[in-house]
Amino acid sequence: MRTGSEPTTARSALRTRFWLSVWGLVWAVFGTVAFALADRVGWAVACGVLTLVVAVDLSLIVRHIRQGPHYQPGPDIPPYLPPEDRP
Repeated sequence: MRTGSEPTTARSALRTRFWLSVWGLVWAVFGTVAFALADRVGWAVACGVLTLVVAVDLSLIVRHIRQGPHYQPGPDIPPYLPPEDRP
């Protein structure tokens, strides 16, 4: 819902999130492999779960980037008034 107070040039930081997720994925995979080789099963499982979470997040980020900009009303459309609070 538009209130008229949002910036007209606001952009999402999806590319920054993408690269931070790639960085996190690299370290999570490295941690999984390193702890598995060091025979630290608990830490390897924890890093493996973190790898899955980061991979899912990365896939969602890529999906949002590929969707492109969503329709936003232009400056000629007046802002929507917020609903009034009813007691």
